[in-house]
Amino acid sequence: MIRPGLLLSGLTRGRYNLSMRKVEAAAEQTAHVPPEVVWPLLSDVMVYPQWGPWRKAGYRSEGDAAANGKGAVYWLEGSKRYGFRYPVSVEEILDVEPGKRLAYTVLRGIPVRNYRAEVTLTPSPDGTLIRWGASWDRTIMGRLVYPSLRNLYPVIVAGLVKAAEASQS
Repeated sequence: MIRPGLLLSGLTRGRYNLSMRKVEAAAEQTAHVPPEVVWPLLSDVMVYPQWGPWRKAGYRSEGDAAANGKGAVYWLEGSKRYGFRYPVSVEEILDVEPGKRLAYTVLRGIPVRNYRAEVTLTPSPDGTLIRWGASWDRTIMGRLVYPSLRNLYPVIVAGLVKAAEASQS
């Protein structure tokens, strides 16, 4: 089952702190394969167009220890046209735990501030629980973007699950 979610937070020591308000969207689903099958699909942006809602992808710069490691900057071109163009986001990998977790931020392409996303792969009795979640500042643009991202994450996770399970058939 795909479960999208929303979390609005902002209470700090009993006060409402506007600078701390965040929006969070997430989706999770179980892939009936082990994490080592899912990880190659998640860790290499070049294969994202094969399973996700992107037309093209590429690396702008390599990471510290590996092309797709911490510090790597990559771009993704969406498969759905908005107006006269396909949207492109530029993202940077913040942290990687091979086989378990990938964290990234958006540098350009989505009008949100302080965006941080994390994808986790957790072994389960049925295979691998995949959770894709992100948070960003609850600005006007952040609130406007929320419905699109809330609906996009389940699509991304479902595509990743389908590709992982298909690779084992």
